[in-house]
Amino acid sequence: MMKHPRILVAEDEFIVAFDLCDTVEEAGFEVEGPHSEISSAMLAVQKTRPDLAILDVELEDGEAFSLAETLMAENVPVIFHSGQFSPDEVRARYPSAIACSKPCPPNVMLEKVQQALSSN
Repeated sequence: MMKHPRILVAEDEFIVAFDLCDTVEEAGFEVEGPHSEISSAMLAVQKTRPDLAILDVELEDGEAFSLAETLMAENVPVIFHSGQFSPDEVRARYPSAIACSKPCPPNVMLEKVQQALSSN
């Protein structure tokens, strides 16, 4: 049986988090989360390395840049999904990052997921 890519979702807005999880799950991916805090997302990453992460920049316990850097260091592609930071601001910090503004339509998010997975 083929293994479905595992996507970590870190998002602290309840509705957005569940929409995001539903979107990627319905597209056939395995979802880890949603995590509203960096600490719980980090624990999940330590248990099982995801194939991709979708991160809100502002989580309940701070900015997710340290989590993103940990994932990138392990060659896990990251999609930044933020209402506070524009995609240009994110790319200024991480030139190769994929970033989208909230709200991101499901079809656009899935295109970004495919783009991130195929570039890895």
